[in-house]
Amino acid sequence: MAARILIVAEHDGSTLNASTAKCVTCAQSIGGSIDVAVCADDAGSVAAQAAKLAGVANVLAIENAANAHPVAALLAPQIVAVVRSGQYTHVLGPSTTFGRDLMPRVAALLDAPQVSDIMAVESPARFRRPIYAGNVLVTVEVDAPVIVGTVRTASYQAAAGDGSAVIEKPATTGVEIPGHSRFVSVSAAKNDRPDLQTARRVVSGGRALGSSAGFELLYRLAEKLGAAVGASRAAVDAGYVPNEMQVGQTGKIIAPELYFAIGISGAIQHLTGIKDARTIVAINKDADAPIFEVADYGLVGDLFEIVPQLIELL
Repeated sequence: MAARILIVAEHDGSTLNASTAKCVTCAQSIGGSIDVAVCADDAGSVAAQAAKLAGVANVLAIENAANAHPVAALLAPQIVAVVRSGQYTHVLGPSTTFGRDLMPRVAALLDAPQVSDIMAVESPARFRRPIYAGNVLVTVEVDAPVIVGTVRTASYQAAAGDGSAVIEKPATTGVEIPGHSRFVSVSAAKNDRPDLQTARRVVSGGRALGSSAGFELLYRLAEKLGAAVGASRAAVDAGYVPNEMQVGQTGKIIAPELYFAIGISGAIQHLTGIKDARTIVAINKDADAPIFEVADYGLVGDLFEIVPQLIELL
C-alpha cells in the first residue's frame, strides 16, 4: 500500500511558516502522495502559499471560526477527522512549539504511535532521530496503520516553491470542538529582526555579555548582518533576554547558514540546538571553551573589544 501523507501546516494566519516546506521535503523521502492541511478561520491566503510547495498534491483548507488562533486542543479533533476520512498512513508536523503541542494530541486521539524529531527517513516505517541531547542517534521502526511524526526542521531543506497543488475544502462541519480550552490572549516580543527559527544568520550571546545592556552590542552586530538574535540558557536564566530567544535543547533548534556564538562556553545543551548550522563562528576569551571544538572559525579574546571592531569593519 502506497503511503498517503498529511502535513499539518504552521502559519500565523497570513504567512506560511518555512517549517511546513521542510516537512514536505521529509515527506518526499517517505514517498507516496502528499497533502497539506491548513487550519484557519479564513485559509485562502495560506492555502495558496501551501499549494506552491513542490511535491504537494492537495491542500485541504480546514476553515472554522475556532481556528482563528492555533489552539492545539481545538485543532486536533479536526485533523483527526481528516486523517480518518482520507485514510492517511502518515501525519507529520514540524518539531516546533506548534508541532510539539499539536501532534501528540493527534496521536492520542488516533491511538497511533508518534515518532518525534525525525531527522532522516530510511523507509516508510523506519526513521532516525536524536536522543540524549543529540549525543546518540537511534533508528526507530514502527508497525502501525497510521504513524504520527514531528520533523526536525533543522535536518531538512525547504521544498521548492514551484508547485501547483489543488485546494480543497474538506467537510469537517460534524466535528465536535472541545469547549474546555479557549484562546485568551498572546504575549510575544516584537522586533524588526528575522525570525530566530528560520533566519539564515543568527548572532547569539551568553552570560559573558553581563547584562541586558550588553546584548545591545549584539543587536548592533545583528543589524549589520541582517541576522536574528539568540541566547544561551545561562543568559536567559540570568534575565538578560526573554526565553523566546533561547537556543538549545530546551529552546529553539536552528540551522542557519551562519551562526555567531559570542560569550557562549558551549554546553552540550546549547550545541544540540546549533549542530546543523553550516558555519559556526565563536568568540570567547577562554581558549579551552568547548564551543571551539565545533566552531569553524574561532576568535580568542574579549568580546567587548572584538565585536565593536567587527561592527566597524562591517
